[in-house]
Amino acid sequence: MRLADKVAIISGAASGMGAATARRFGREGARVVVADLLEDDGRSVVAEIEKAGGTAMFQRLDVTEEASWSACVAAAVAAYGRLDILVNNAGISGSATNDLLESGMWDRVMTVNANGVFYGTKYAVEQMRKNGGGSIVNLSSISGVVGQSMVHMAYNASKGAVRTMTKSTAVQFGAEGIRCNSVHPGLMPPMRTSGATADPTVRAKMLKSVPLGRTGEVDEVANAILFLASDEASYVTGAELYVDGGYLAM
Repeated sequence: MRLADKVAIISGAASGMGAATARRFGREGARVVVADLLEDDGRSVVAEIEKAGGTAMFQRLDVTEEASWSACVAAAVAAYGRLDILVNNAGISGSATNDLLESGMWDRVMTVNANGVFYGTKYAVEQMRKNGGGSIVNLSSISGVVGQSMVHMAYNASKGAVRTMTKSTAVQFGAEGIRCNSVHPGLMPPMRTSGATADPTVRAKMLKSVPLGRTGEVDEVANAILFLASDEASYVTGAELYVDGGYLAM
């Protein structure tokens, strides 16, 4: 098993890419903390992992609150003794508005997508230092690399911030054995918070820019996260892994 005896926290793990990653980590031997605001859905993911023979627990997490992150990491350590992996997956879409200059949307998206990653990194690093190292995988996006016309600029800005925070984390804490890499999904199944990008007509137009000619699957993102989290990527840090069907190669 590729993550045998590793302890992993995955934020936003009650659905989508986070849930897919939690299930995959469970199959690979990790002790998984499914962290989310959605308790019923999160506990369902835990039940799936346990039914498959894995080990998991649910922890309520509001990524926008430092105290919630502190409690989440403390709960993981109390239950499993350490923290080896953090997947900063939780995020919200920037397409659920018709006003791409809405100030309130800027605040909401930046707070969840950027602040949440910083807080998670802060408390994970504090614990990983005690272990002598660890792996942080941040979910950025193709939107963190290029500008787009159909989403609020906060989404591009927040995912760009995640991209750069990843490199900063890799540089600042590499000497302590802490690796940090980013994954950049392309066109995936719509998020719960998606607006325009969930519209079939909009998605069809977006698909024309994907060389592989299809939408990605959440399990394909989970596979990329698994590699970066595992010891197979022991000399990989500060890197960007695109899971976008070739979109960024256009």
